[in-house]
Amino acid sequence: MTEVDVPQTRPPEPLSIHIVKASNLKLTKIDNGQRPSSGTSKGTKGDNVQITVKVEFGEKVLGESPKVDCVPDTPAEIDYTATLNCSFEDPLVLDEISYKPVVLTVTEVLPKEKKQKEEKTAQLGQCTVDLLPLVKGATKHHYNLVINPLPGSPLETIPPEGPKPEMEVVISVQESLLEGTQIDQGNLMTLTIESLYSPPESWTMTGSQYAYAAALPIPMSADKETPVVFANGALKPSIDKEPPNRQKKWAVPGSAQGNSIYIPESFLPPDNIDDEDGEFKSKDDREHRHTAETEKLRVTWNTERRCYLDSLATKSFQDKIAKCRYWPVEVMRLPQPAAAKGKKPGLGGGKFKDDEGSISYHGVAFVNLAPLLYPGVKRIRGAYKVHAYTDHAMHEKTKRKTGFGEEAGKIAFNILNRNSASPFPKKAGKEGGEKKEKEVKKGHSEKAQRSMSIAQHQQANPTPGGPGGQAPTERDGSVKSDILSIHSIIQASQTIKSDTGSEMEGQPPVNVEGQQYVDAKAYVMLEISLTRPLIPKRPPEELARRVAEYIPPRPLFPKRTDGAQRAVEDFHNQVGSVANLILDEFRDQFGDLLKVDDEPQTVEAMESRRQKLIYELNSSGKYFAFKEQLKYAVVKIVREKYLKTSAFEDRQELQTFLSELYVYLIDQMHVALGKFLALEDQAPIPKPLTDSAQLKHFAREAEVNGNYELATKYYQERIARNRNDPSHWFDYGTFCLYINDITKAEECFKECIAIDQKHLQGLLLYGVVCTLSERNEAAETFFEAATCVDPKSILAWTMLGLFYDAVNNEIGAEMAYLEANKLNQAAAVAEAKALREDDVTKERLARGEHESEDKEVDHDQGGLAPPSVPDIKQPSPPSSDKPPTSARSGKGSVSDTRRMSASKRSVRIAKGSKIKTESSTSRPGSHYKMGSQRGTPQPAEETEEPPIREPTPVPRCSIYMQTIEWLIEVKAVPFTERALAHELLSPMGGPTSGYHINYARLKLQKKEYKEAENSLDEALQFDYQNPDAWALMGHVKYMTNDVEASRDCYERTISFTSDAAEMHSIYLRLASIYLQEEKFSNAKNTFLMACKRSPSCVSWLGVGIACYRLGELAESEDALSEANILNNTDPEVWGYLSLVCLKTGRQLEAEQAYKYALKLNLSDYDLLTEIQHVQQDVGFGNPEF
Repeated sequence: MTEVDVPQTRPPEPLSIHIVKASNLKLTKIDNGQRPSSGTSKGTKGDNVQITVKVEFGEKVLGESPKVDCVPDTPAEIDYTATLNCSFEDPLVLDEISYKPVVLTVTEVLPKEKKQKEEKTAQLGQCTVDLLPLVKGATKHHYNLVINPLPGSPLETIPPEGPKPEMEVVISVQESLLEGTQIDQGNLMTLTIESLYSPPESWTMTGSQYAYAAALPIPMSADKETPVVFANGALKPSIDKEPPNRQKKWAVPGSAQGNSIYIPESFLPPDNIDDEDGEFKSKDDREHRHTAETEKLRVTWNTERRCYLDSLATKSFQDKIAKCRYWPVEVMRLPQPAAAKGKKPGLGGGKFKDDEGSISYHGVAFVNLAPLLYPGVKRIRGAYKVHAYTDHAMHEKTKRKTGFGEEAGKIAFNILNRNSASPFPKKAGKEGGEKKEKEVKKGHSEKAQRSMSIAQHQQANPTPGGPGGQAPTERDGSVKSDILSIHSIIQASQTIKSDTGSEMEGQPPVNVEGQQYVDAKAYVMLEISLTRPLIPKRPPEELARRVAEYIPPRPLFPKRTDGAQRAVEDFHNQVGSVANLILDEFRDQFGDLLKVDDEPQTVEAMESRRQKLIYELNSSGKYFAFKEQLKYAVVKIVREKYLKTSAFEDRQELQTFLSELYVYLIDQMHVALGKFLALEDQAPIPKPLTDSAQLKHFAREAEVNGNYELATKYYQERIARNRNDPSHWFDYGTFCLYINDITKAEECFKECIAIDQKHLQGLLLYGVVCTLSERNEAAETFFEAATCVDPKSILAWTMLGLFYDAVNNEIGAEMAYLEANKLNQAAAVAEAKALREDDVTKERLARGEHESEDKEVDHDQGGLAPPSVPDIKQPSPPSSDKPPTSARSGKGSVSDTRRMSASKRSVRIAKGSKIKTESSTSRPGSHYKMGSQRGTPQPAEETEEPPIREPTPVPRCSIYMQTIEWLIEVKAVPFTERALAHELLSPMGGPTSGYHINYARLKLQKKEYKEAENSLDEALQFDYQNPDAWALMGHVKYMTNDVEASRDCYERTISFTSDAAEMHSIYLRLASIYLQEEKFSNAKNTFLMACKRSPSCVSWLGVGIACYRLGELAESEDALSEANILNNTDPEVWGYLSLVCLKTGRQLEAEQAYKYALKLNLSDYDLLTEIQHVQQDVGFGNPEF
């Protein structure tokens, strides 16, 4: 190996734990069992005591400080440093430092008594030092830690309101434990197992006690996974409520006891259920969760485990999630270890050695880690359902052949026996029973290990010789007894372990014990968080920068130049200003004379006035002022245009330059005077008769009629009127997308975004164009930018999901759809809330009216009216709690109205309390209150009228349907097809009427009329009176030249009480059919309906044609004039105008209209022939005659 190939290993780094001082250690010397003293010594408060501090890390003792005198009200200066060497040869060292604490134990050294050889000590308290800041890259960290008293310590007598004893600790390293690349590419995972809720019903608090463990595999390196085990689970009753702020425990506390097993300043978050990532989030599941967390047993861990992942392990973790998103978390029950006193566990003194593999109630929760691959996501937390563990289910869900149950069980036993702070208290009077039970299990375990392979062959039929297998006749009696005892163990424990052979034969394995998790609907709460997201999310600033790189923003107005062009423009302005002043001076002197003298002006008179004007300007000093006014403009031209900034050395060069400058200035003066003097002569530009909205309507009309050239003209005219309006470019781009001109569409959307970098729909459609051009990286940038521009846009998130579908990014698509569905549900909730508020307002108004009527009735009856009518009537049944639909019919009595409003008020109160209950399900304090109230008897009126459950608001349509309608509008065909496929498979969608109608609209855009007709037939089966379906059916028939069928569909559409989405095209096509069938009166009326809704050149032309055919020439001319105003380049309009003029005998107008029709290339041969026949009949109209 060469010198270059030798791997460079970093030398060990010393990690210093410096204990500075301890404060608030107020001790009282008391004569008790722990402090031996002479019989004559009494408790004396305030005496000096000596303390030492022992430093431990895991099972290693790093050192112990010297004795330090502790004086009351004075901090004890300990000043002791312990060192822990961090070796970098083992990659798991950083992981160990991340999750193991340094335990500091404060011990009091008791004074020696008479004849005492050795000093005795008493432990006072402990605190734990978290080394996590050093793993994150820090080189120094300072702590002020509270010293937690140990059982029997005098520190327990400190009142809660008094100052807590503290210890000041500083941890440091000379160089950071992580290098720059390790910080950037590595990751720190935090696993938190909270509790297992709703465990099997067979678990009880009485009888034998067990340990409970949870385990999951973590890739500590690129090619190796290590099971991380949480072993200290404790079964707790529902009465034992947890505090509101639950503090996390150390996964491996070492020698820590009491409150020191908790991680300082680390608490479980009270997340809302809606923000969770797991299962059990529906309304029914929430009720089950509330019952499980308040009324049933639970197994509690509340333990946090950190795992350091280097770059290779992080990449392996990410790849495994991408390959299979489900991650197994196994839960199991273990026999509680009970080591013999004075003997080391595992060396013959304990009674757990044979039970190391005896796990029972083996379950597994499959955690969906796909959200960790969402951009920017660093944390998931939720409730995950526990399934019965089988190798078959494990392989099916996680693609793993087997789990880590057996190995995790052994690790859990080791942890439980090493942990001196065991959470399981020994119960008197039951040791003998437990001992006997363990001896029986030990015997069973030995037999099971001898003959388990034989039992596996009998798994299909547990009874030898039964159906499914033959009895082993060649075995001796001892083997038979072993097999029978094995099966008795299996039946007793109700567990049949899976076997790979049986799985391959297609026989699903059975786990009867684990099935109890499923029956009880057990779930485990857990949290997984990372310091850095696996997939970093690009911030909005970066997305905006990248969008600007693709499409630089263009200012709304052109920049003003400060060069030669600006200098010339300033000169023009100054010349115009001086000319205006000279003209004013001329008018003051000679204006009155010119008004009175009507004779022609002679040359002598004009010269005389010029000389008088020059004299007046020179004598008054105005000429000098005008010259000074022009001076600065001329200087700027010399500097900016001719670049002359220094004096001329050659006189000849100066004369040449002045001559050239004079000629240029005279020319520019004439240009300026021509502009200035021509301003008053120009006619005012008339305002256009059509606005932007009308032009857009005309363009859509031409687009529907298939006249793409005319539609292009209208779109371009909108842009010419205002190039700085992004909507003009966007609409033209959608039209180009429809006619499949992708290049021009891209340019339009680029201009739209250049004008407005936050144009949401422009960003989306530019992303669509990039996707069609297979520029996926740019497309992703624009889709993500759209979600940043409007994070609450359902359309933006759904389009991002459709894009991820197009590039086969399943996890990204899942993330986008999940966000869109959340927004859709939130919109539905907001809409339902607004409707409820409206109903409440209407109800209050109605109640006020009823009360006023009630007062009038009481006034009419005088004092004979009964004081309270509702008290006489019996209470209504529970089914009448809902307000009846006929409550406002007017025939109901006042008492009914009052009772109804009271019922509504009670229902609203119940709803509010329920919402409050659901929002506080993560706070154990509120659980305790609700659990205590659940058992108390309720008042009679509350039991008679239980609160009505508020229905969950359902969105009106799915996210895909909302996106489909927009995609069809903007003609993005490929994305529309993909969205329709999702709508067909969506739980809220499916083959509904809306789906078939939009599918038909898509097929119409693609000119696939047969498929569109079939889809519309399906839509009409859902809703036979849908005007949109009949309108589209009419379009299909019209495009396939089935005139009679299309006329029937259009007539049916306009006869409905509700209009279709697009009525203008229906009117135009139906009226054109009437014209073809020579039903001119019907055509005229239908065209007039179109003109009333949205007038256009085509609709007025239709009215003019129908009136001409009916002989109504005056109305025809008016209608054709309106059409000509809206579009004076339509040759058909000029042709019919020529006919009207010929019929009315106006030769000049007829010839003019005919010439314009020919000039605009009238292509209607029948119309041309008719015009020529009329011209021949009347004898004029054609200039060629």
